[in-house]
Amino acid sequence: MRETLVDERVRDHDKILTRDFIMICLANMCIFMGFQMTMPTLPLFVEQLGGDDRLVGAVLGIFTFSALLVRPIAGRLLETKGRRIVFLTGLAIFALSVGSFGFMGSIGLLFMMRIVQGVGWGFSSTASGTIASDIIPAKRRGEGMGYYGLSGNLALAFGPSLGLFLVTVLPFQELFLICSLLGLFAIIAASLIRYQKVESDPSAAVRARRFDIYEKSALQPSLLIFFISVTFGGIATFLPLYTAEKGVDGIQWYFLVYAMALMVTRLFAGRLYDRRGHRAIFVPSTVLIMAGMLLLAWMPSEAVLYIAAVLYGFGFGSVQPALQAWSIEKTAPNRKAMANATYFSFFDLGVGIGAIVFGQIGFLFGYRSIYITAAASIFISMIVYLCIIRSEDKVKSIERR
Repeated sequence: MRETLVDERVRDHDKILTRDFIMICLANMCIFMGFQMTMPTLPLFVEQLGGDDRLVGAVLGIFTFSALLVRPIAGRLLETKGRRIVFLTGLAIFALSVGSFGFMGSIGLLFMMRIVQGVGWGFSSTASGTIASDIIPAKRRGEGMGYYGLSGNLALAFGPSLGLFLVTVLPFQELFLICSLLGLFAIIAASLIRYQKVESDPSAAVRARRFDIYEKSALQPSLLIFFISVTFGGIATFLPLYTAEKGVDGIQWYFLVYAMALMVTRLFAGRLYDRRGHRAIFVPSTVLIMAGMLLLAWMPSEAVLYIAAVLYGFGFGSVQPALQAWSIEKTAPNRKAMANATYFSFFDLGVGIGAIVFGQIGFLFGYRSIYITAAASIFISMIVYLCIIRSEDKVKSIERR
């Protein structure tokens, strides 16, 4: 009987689908839904306000740069002040800023409010990933982060398509208010989570006083996600405009097909990472992403658009949770928040640079050049990864001697 009770306690300890895990996934899905509904519709709103491709890129890109700047602050606050206050504050800022978009009568005002939205996003998304990693059992981290990622994928599956549909039947003001309401739902879900108490860390106060902006152990996977997330800036920002220019219909379905492919990979990619590590995932995944980018550069028809969505979904859906799990794999428990901040900072930097640089490229050379450049960014990530692997193998070889 004693052995049975012990086994049951061990199984409970290793469970992923707990009440708190469901709540963090629900909060994450709501905030991502509000975010994803604005991604393909904001370029249309900027155009309505009289902006060109360069201003579209600037308005979309500044959001990620403001998020980037606050993530190290969010990481320190998560370590010193606790998860709840940082998460709820970020969600509230995000919800209020998104709801205000429809009342912005100029691109300048919208630009400033996007900065505020980035602050809310930086706090809330850093906190959300950290809270999820707190809840997920360490031995099942890859699998758990994959399931957690499904919450964002569900939002990605329906958010862009829903946003593009709603702008055909509702004014922008009402669309943005709906996105704000989703932020309120996220706050309700987040308030129901039983947060783990942050362990006392004597060095936290010292780090807070110095220039502590990253976690060293998370730098390698974070650098890789930078080159990969550049592609996301090109897709989310300019693909609706590119398909309209080429006369290819079905952009709403692109995001749905892409997200469905993402969700399929979440069912097995995390477990593959737990068993075999990033070496079994990274190169195949990036090959698929690069192929998807080249297909978008070609894109003669809807069929090719959807094939590109499947390839990109399989590739990004496999590599993103693997890199996030890798970024906290060798991190001390009291540094998980800063590791997540480092990872998402590089992710944001990639998306932001992608949106801004691709805005210039699209304006000067046409939208097709955006996706050729994105494929080149993926190729660079492969070279960087192979350099990392070579360095790791050298260290292991020396340790064996």
